[in-house]
Amino acid sequence: MIRPLIVLLLACLPVIAGGGGHDRPPLPSPAEIAKLPPDGGEKWNRLIFEKSPYLLQHAANPVDWYPWGKEAFERAKRENKPIFLSIGYATCHWCHVMERESFEDEEVAALMNKHFINVKVDREERPDVDKVYMQAAQAITGSGGWPLTAFLTPERKPYMAGTYFPKKTIGNRIGMMDLLPRMADLWTNRGNEVLAQAENLVQYLQRNTAVDPTAIGEKTLKAGFEGLKQQFDAVNGGFGGNNKFPTAHQLTFLLRYHHRTGEAKALEMVEKTLQHMRRGGIWDHLGDGFHRYSTDAAWVLPHFEKMLYDQAINALAYLEAYRVTGKQTYADTARSTFAYVDRRLAAPRGAFYAAEDAETEGVEGKYYVWTTAEVKQILGEEDAALFAAVYNLREGGNFAEEATGRFTGANVLHLTKDIEDLAAERSMKPKDLEKRLLAGRKKLLDARSKRIRPIRDEKILTDWNGLMIAALARGARTLDAPEYALRARKAADFVLKHLRTKDGRLLKRYARGEAGLTAHLDDYAFMVWGLLELYEATFEIRYLDEAIALNSYMLGSFWDEGPGGLFMTAADSEELIMRTKEVYDGARPSGNSVAALNNLRIGRITAETSYEEKAAEIMKAFSGAVTRGPSAYTQFLQALDFSVGPSFEIVIAGNTNDAGTRAMLKQVYGRYIPNKVVLLKTRRNAKDLARVAPYTQDQGTINKKATVYLCQNYACKKPTADPKEVATMLEEATARK
Repeated sequence: MIRPLIVLLLACLPVIAGGGGHDRPPLPSPAEIAKLPPDGGEKWNRLIFEKSPYLLQHAANPVDWYPWGKEAFERAKRENKPIFLSIGYATCHWCHVMERESFEDEEVAALMNKHFINVKVDREERPDVDKVYMQAAQAITGSGGWPLTAFLTPERKPYMAGTYFPKKTIGNRIGMMDLLPRMADLWTNRGNEVLAQAENLVQYLQRNTAVDPTAIGEKTLKAGFEGLKQQFDAVNGGFGGNNKFPTAHQLTFLLRYHHRTGEAKALEMVEKTLQHMRRGGIWDHLGDGFHRYSTDAAWVLPHFEKMLYDQAINALAYLEAYRVTGKQTYADTARSTFAYVDRRLAAPRGAFYAAEDAETEGVEGKYYVWTTAEVKQILGEEDAALFAAVYNLREGGNFAEEATGRFTGANVLHLTKDIEDLAAERSMKPKDLEKRLLAGRKKLLDARSKRIRPIRDEKILTDWNGLMIAALARGARTLDAPEYALRARKAADFVLKHLRTKDGRLLKRYARGEAGLTAHLDDYAFMVWGLLELYEATFEIRYLDEAIALNSYMLGSFWDEGPGGLFMTAADSEELIMRTKEVYDGARPSGNSVAALNNLRIGRITAETSYEEKAAEIMKAFSGAVTRGPSAYTQFLQALDFSVGPSFEIVIAGNTNDAGTRAMLKQVYGRYIPNKVVLLKTRRNAKDLARVAPYTQDQGTINKKATVYLCQNYACKKPTADPKEVATMLEEATARK
């Protein structure tokens, strides 16, 4: 029903294409921009007036680009032209390739300008728009990705969609020079069929948003584990074959499942994955931080973007693995990840930038890869030989081009064994081997710093900052590192001050000195998550107040009063062709999954059952989809794990800087108790805390000593001021039944 008109156009899957240098003209100053005509003038198009780094990258294209908005849509209706929609993001490698090949090309631009109204969207600014048309692309082609290319009616209904298109047709893969005239001809000569197909597609997409409630519980958690076990790569770690994403919420779910059941395989899958990720090329062995994902099963060759959200959710997984196992390597990886973020993604006023690009000078990974000759020149023959053997460098290169299968001569640094094993093979002490490798890494990093660095996407996104706030706050508690709490506090304060409207709503992004765009569900859910974690790291009640206020606004503005759950957009947001809801936990966890757990935690903090009721409604609304494939919803399963229980409310009555209070906090945070909320009552905050959590009003110290109140599944134990009793109580409470 969806495909008849476009069956001949479905040879549109991405192909590997080269890319040469890419010199964009420098952007004019704000004063110069203010003097430009509304269409940008001769040198620029309308994107020159935008704040998004991605849109500004296309501001000098000969394509007559519009940003998403009424001006473009009204012109499409007025001239009865279809819309050419292109969606991407600033650090997307294939977006850059398509720009160089097509959007900077006068021939392609002439066809686009003649037949279409051309609209460019930054998916990180408008995930709501991206979600609608990505669903359309997946319905039409069975797959998706970025750049996302879609052809729309003037009413914004899609009738064809795909991803990357080369300029010219390659084999059976259609190129822009053939695709554009064909799509224009369809509109001109078979317009009624196009409109009918677009309407059918929209109806199909709307039907697929229907909910299917079913019973979920502990059996769903087991099914999620079994699904991941079937997908697990027992050799290399991770799940699936090639194109492995570090989907860290799969791992944090498995840690909870191991904690619940004692299932050794769950912990084994986590550890093997984390170890292979840390050794693989997906980890930057010189400058720290995780690249976007691996293009091979062994984690060797990554796509080289570095995204803020990947650093956050990966750090969370390593922190939790450290708390479960006590293995220092996991703590060290989290610390190194935070160090990278602070060096390269920290914005001057406290928040965090979005990402670093994959390419320089039109070549993906050029900044990161090495030839053996370069390494010899920098390290000398002897040290280079050791370095090459340890990091698997080869004369001809250690990876091949996807298109040709030929080795490039370039190498991605990666390990295949732990330092202990590598040292044993060389009859060396691990610390001596690491000392030599560290010296080599420093020399190579210094040399790398002289290369042209990938561009940095310097927009500040509310949702991604929420994730990093959560990770840093968790790191502060897990690693007893108050500097991480300070860093999280600065980021939270920036968002709460600069990415808010006067009436308290969140805004989406801050760029080029201005905040703007309506926030989406993820912005609220992720910021609430971050603020809840930050409260437990600092026990500053203002963060708890802010979390509850944002959560309440989210429930009031995003809630589906029909079957339940949360829409991606607020009730008063721009009206799109459909209002979507998402629960799939992909590269990032979904807003609904995070919101479910947030509401469970807030419900336990405040003793207001209405929050837990909302969490239950979220889980019910998506239970059918989750039951059909639970391993695709692992953040959701973590909320379900909390809901099934056991879960704990822990109140410590004491003073912030008191040794006894610190000892109690160490008992609580020094063990893995994933399903808990922790409150600290002091003389100074007692009144404010009672306002948020009234049950704490009568919870005081015993004999002026720090005292712990522990409740489990709505039943409370006798309070104690004895740290040994607290340890025993926590051990008994969290023991596997």
